[in-house]
Amino acid sequence: MRTRVRGWRWRPSPLRRRSDVVEAWTVVVVAVLLFVGAPLAGAAAAWWAHGEARDTAAAQRADRRQVRAEVVGAASGSLPTAQGGRTYTRRVTVRWTEPGQGERTARALVPPGSRPGQTVHVWFDSRGRSVAPPPDGFAVWQHTLAMGLCATGGAVGVVLLGHGVVRHVAMHHRLTEWEREWARTEPEWTRRWA
Repeated sequence: MRTRVRGWRWRPSPLRRRSDVVEAWTVVVVAVLLFVGAPLAGAAAAWWAHGEARDTAAAQRADRRQVRAEVVGAASGSLPTAQGGRTYTRRVTVRWTEPGQGERTARALVPPGSRPGQTVHVWFDSRGRSVAPPPDGFAVWQHTLAMGLCATGGAVGVVLLGHGVVRHVAMHHRLTEWEREWARTEPEWTRRWA
């Protein structure tokens, strides 16, 4: 039957080495960092990412405008593309009337099933280029959650990697101490004198 003594690294003992104490304290530090530090790092990253994404979405909403246009050209033979994780689109020629400027024509991104004569909503930036619609609130929160989870996972990875390095160094020191002790004790056991 095997018996395991818990907390032996904390108790005074002639068998306890300095590397055992260091390893015991490392476990406490790792636990605090995993259960407090990593979630705080994730929350801080998520808070920062939410602010950045919200500002970017607001800037894009200010720069972009939605136009109701009529599809006048057929879709090119190219494959549909995804714009920023949104629905697939195709680039076709559209026509719309601009107040005070008359009728305009441009190539714009439209849903892949759009046919000539159909009315679609397209987005243009301040330079007149066809762009994807600005991110909505859901996309901002999705970005926030992704950044928070990545930061938390990264912090957990760094903490566990550091713990592995400390355990490796502690084991190396422990084996060195055991070798030193054995070099002193071995002649008494084997009756060999150097």
